[in-house]
Amino acid sequence: MSASARPVVLVTGAAKRLGRAIARELATHGWNVAVHFHASANAATAACRELQELGAQAQPFGADLADEAACRALVPAVVEAFGHLDGLVNSASLMEHDEAASVTFAALERHWRINTGAPLLLAAALHEHLVLRDARGACVNLLDQKLWNPNPDALSYTLSKAALNEATTLLAQAFAPRLRVCGVAPGLTLGSPLIDEALHRELQARSPLGHGPQPHDVAAAVRFLLESPALTGTTLLVDCGQHLQAQPRDFPFLRSEATRYE
Repeated sequence: MSASARPVVLVTGAAKRLGRAIARELATHGWNVAVHFHASANAATAACRELQELGAQAQPFGADLADEAACRALVPAVVEAFGHLDGLVNSASLMEHDEAASVTFAALERHWRINTGAPLLLAAALHEHLVLRDARGACVNLLDQKLWNPNPDALSYTLSKAALNEATTLLAQAFAPRLRVCGVAPGLTLGSPLIDEALHRELQARSPLGHGPQPHDVAAAVRFLLESPALTGTTLLVDCGQHLQAQPRDFPFLRSEATRYE
């Protein structure tokens, strides 16, 4: 298949971390990729070069997903550049820590705009495009295993992802048969400023499978859903069973708990 004949996917937050791993997986397996970024222009350019070396067409698209106008303009920009769009991966996400005692309307809105509102608008735009083309496509929303194993940390983030989880079902109903909508809920896959390498290794090793999910595991699950025409309205938990282990706090705050189990 020539590069121009490949299906096209828009991956939000594709310049770094899980989004970049997903973009790489899709480029390796026959997709052209629209690489969305917000503030990471240099990383997005580097990601596009990497995807092009894998044989894919790839272009960067900057947009602040918290801005409704910018969000609505993203799918038309991708369609103009590539000629068509077949898939969407809503990977971009905001996660700021807050708790029930500190939650504010402003924090709730920040998370809702990026984590819930943007995926809704982008899925609707893709559906509209598919109707015009008389074509079919797929959307995958990145969720979180903590929705199946809740704790009250990162409350605004958790509520926004819970809304996106429910939206995955509702969009699958609303946009069938043109657009399939599914979810992938990763477990602890990458570190963060709050999770150093030692804690990351320790927590991953305590999953029921004795290891944690890797970025390529999440990316492979996303590709499976994009390419599986019989699946819609369903979510895969890619977490090595972490959702089966009840915990009172989120991962960054479990160092003392993990050590106590030695």
